[in-house]
Amino acid sequence: MRILGLDPGLGVTGWGIIEARPEGLRLVDCGVVRTRRDDPLPVRLVVLFEALSAIIGAHAPVRAAVEETVVNTNPASSLKLGQARGVVLLSAARAGLEVTEYAARTVKRAVTGTGAAGKEQVAMMVRHLLAHAREAPLDATDALAVAICDAHHQSTALRLAACGLAP
Repeated sequence: MRILGLDPGLGVTGWGIIEARPEGLRLVDCGVVRTRRDDPLPVRLVVLFEALSAIIGAHAPVRAAVEETVVNTNPASSLKLGQARGVVLLSAARAGLEVTEYAARTVKRAVTGTGAAGKEQVAMMVRHLLAHAREAPLDATDALAVAICDAHHQSTALRLAACGLAP
């Protein structure tokens, strides 16, 4: 099963696609979508939507996992981030993907074992779990961490269902 992990941002949105198989996880592709700070907000949102739509079309994931955003102390920044996050959710939902959202602490705990892990620690574990992610930028490793978290949650849910237990 191919899973698209997304770490939303207006300036930089990280994305990563993994394949979850019985024998383990495999990196398919990853990267970042950047928007130009000087462009008007609507233009930046269109750039984000079109780039994510192209990534989804090229890699055909079946699920998307999105990191929930932390509210910023600056209300204007929080609002812009929320708009970018809406475009991220729209891109995945419009493509027919099943979308799940995860809190940052849940993602960190799934990948590193602690919800208080720093960005570098998360990146180190992602690079350890996905051998070909060694050169991935930090925003992409964050997105891959979200995809890994989703793969772990889905695997657990399937095992519980196989035992007749509700997840």
